[in-house]
Amino acid sequence: MQLALLGATGKTGGELLKQALEEGHSVTAVVRDPAKITTAHDNLKVVKADVFDESSLAKPFADQDAVVSCLGFPRNPQPVTGYTESMKAIVGAMRNANIERIVTMTAWYTDTSVAPRMGFLANWVIVPILRPVLLGMFDMEKFLKEKCSDINYTVVRPPGLGSAPKTGLPMSVEEDYIVETGTSFNKTNRSDVAAFMLSCLKTSDYDQKMVAITTQKKLGS
Repeated sequence: MQLALLGATGKTGGELLKQALEEGHSVTAVVRDPAKITTAHDNLKVVKADVFDESSLAKPFADQDAVVSCLGFPRNPQPVTGYTESMKAIVGAMRNANIERIVTMTAWYTDTSVAPRMGFLANWVIVPILRPVLLGMFDMEKFLKEKCSDINYTVVRPPGLGSAPKTGLPMSVEEDYIVETGTSFNKTNRSDVAAFMLSCLKTSDYDQKMVAITTQKKLGS
């Protein structure tokens, strides 16, 4: 596929870039600072653009089959508006380029009211610390759901992210804001998240859905 990748200089985006090239996709990495992309590949094009400017995305989105976004924004300043404001520009540019498919990521707990289901740590530590970011993500999810019926989106919600190599283990996937695992300590490797996001491009199972994911444990672990 011809993929426009946003957030390629981040940890998850960098892993997704690596895996997409390994799978034979042609990738246009849309970045603010091209110097931060050190990967060289015949199927990689690096383009400087502003993710908040619809017109700036016109050129890198031309002739693409899909958009994959691993964009992230810090919790300061508050409120965190980057997720929604960038998605408005992205969707506008997609419509102009006749691209229907996007896979993007947020996180568990974007609806913060689910935190008590995962216990004390989630409800009183994790969610309060991340609340500004989670609310920003939730606002972006709401924009996709309410204003983008013409866009074939998949929103992937992982838990805490680790940096270990890809496990190859199956994912637990729920059309929810969490996957109930019986513990507040949940982590999935960025490499597994990247692999799942790419897999969403090969199936219709998650079309116009928002899903929480986590890597399943090995037996005995």
